[in-house]
Amino acid sequence: MMSSLLWLARRARVTRTYASQAASSVQPHTSVYKVFDREAKRLQRDLAAERDGGSRSRTVDYVRDEVAEGLMERLLDIKRSFDTMVDLGSGPGHFSKLLEPNKTRKVIMIDSSRETLYRDPDEDFEVEVERVHADEENLLQTIPRESQEAVVSCLSLHWVNDLPGVLVQIREALKSDGLFLGAMFGGDTLFELRTALQLAEVDREGGISPHVSPMTGSAFVFA
Repeated sequence: MMSSLLWLARRARVTRTYASQAASSVQPHTSVYKVFDREAKRLQRDLAAERDGGSRSRTVDYVRDEVAEGLMERLLDIKRSFDTMVDLGSGPGHFSKLLEPNKTRKVIMIDSSRETLYRDPDEDFEVEVERVHADEENLLQTIPRESQEAVVSCLSLHWVNDLPGVLVQIREALKSDGLFLGAMFGGDTLFELRTALQLAEVDREGGISPHVSPMTGSAFVFA
């Protein structure tokens, strides 16, 4: 699984061109094909976080916990501390729980699922936590432009419909020397499962249909 992750790390440019400013003025959702029903996904996550006191959603925490540790290793390679960080698509705080006061004073957790966002208590965190219930696809409606020192996203971006638009918003939300770290499923994730499903369906039905979410490739992300 880890080899199929796309690790994103980028600093915002010190100077911004007119072209980038023009691009940021375009609403991300304009003429965007909606691959995912984000409202249905939000309801699924809310229900999972509510059932059995959250134990149902905790059964898959190990995946995001492992990826969060990988992101933290990359953050620790940066010899800089931050006053505030944004954890975009935070869930219950897989990455934020790893933050220590010598790295940041405060973390702003943003997630579209309210029940998931508030699943775990503040006592599980070592830094100050602010929780914001908002859609990750509309970041600039929640965070002002050029206001953040760092934005981190741990396994959330593969669920957005307009990935380029969200990446533009992240860059616009960062200060001139801001940092973005992210990890998402992409490329050959679940390659064996997708292949097995396609071969079985061709054999039984004579054709194929999608059963796994589409995955972006690194060439498209870093273009």
